[in-house]
Amino acid sequence: MTQPPYDAGAAPQQVPPRCYRHPDRETYIACQRCGRPICPDCMHPASVGYQCPDCVRQGQAQVRQARTSAGGLIPGKPGTVSLTLIGINVVAYLAMVATGGLGDSPLWAWGVMLGDSAVYQTADGIELLRGVADGAYWRLLTAAFLHAGILHIAFNMYALYLFGPVLERYLGTVRYLIAYLTSAVAASVFVYVLSPPNQPTLGASGAIFALFGMALVIMFKQGQDVRGLLMLVGINVVITFAVPNISWQGHLGGFVAGLLLGAAFAYAPRARRTLVQYAAFGVIWVAIVVVTALRTLQLN
Repeated sequence: MTQPPYDAGAAPQQVPPRCYRHPDRETYIACQRCGRPICPDCMHPASVGYQCPDCVRQGQAQVRQARTSAGGLIPGKPGTVSLTLIGINVVAYLAMVATGGLGDSPLWAWGVMLGDSAVYQTADGIELLRGVADGAYWRLLTAAFLHAGILHIAFNMYALYLFGPVLERYLGTVRYLIAYLTSAVAASVFVYVLSPPNQPTLGASGAIFALFGMALVIMFKQGQDVRGLLMLVGINVVITFAVPNISWQGHLGGFVAGLLLGAAFAYAPRARRTLVQYAAFGVIWVAIVVVTALRTLQLN
């Protein structure tokens, strides 16, 4: 038996580093943040060198997402919600026209705002339409997506195109969408209470007036010149009362809801703005439910 000569001065053989997540892989790259060895599958490019998956996740968790002035997340594509709402309104209008038009379309019969049940002459003959008082509560929202004519929808959608993306950028996607839908329902509740119960009403004008109200309060809080917006609101008020068959009740309801929500968005203390804003939503929705219930009891 022979043995190789022993060299007392030889350095001990070193074990190559191995990836901390894949022990079977040798690697000579280390995470720039924690120093642990990582293989190519675990490398995430950093400003200098590479980081391991765990450090990347920790870093992402520590980065605070940017917020709008109202506290919402900054939209990735401001205007997306507004354009989607415009698309829904246009599709609903075309569908109503294609199926009989104003007064005859099944879509109109199903979705128009109607306080109490009434008999109407439609393309299918005489038909009894259930009103909100008889349980057709969906009409409080669906009426905001139907329009009486091309000028009606053109004006409303143009106003939504002008003001919607601006408010969407200020509020954030979620707050903006909830505010729009809440205002649309609030406008219908004003119609439910103040209009003749058998008077059909439709259109997004209530929600549009809410956008006016929110924009007015927010611009005032920011110190912007609101004279142009006040003039626009004044012109629309004149049109509301000068042109027949326009629901001043819906316009008033939307504008009041917009002012209230605008105040909550613009004046909520920064430390408690989310609480204040969602409390405002809650108060408005409680009012919607209570007033609707009382009006329903009155009509029944």
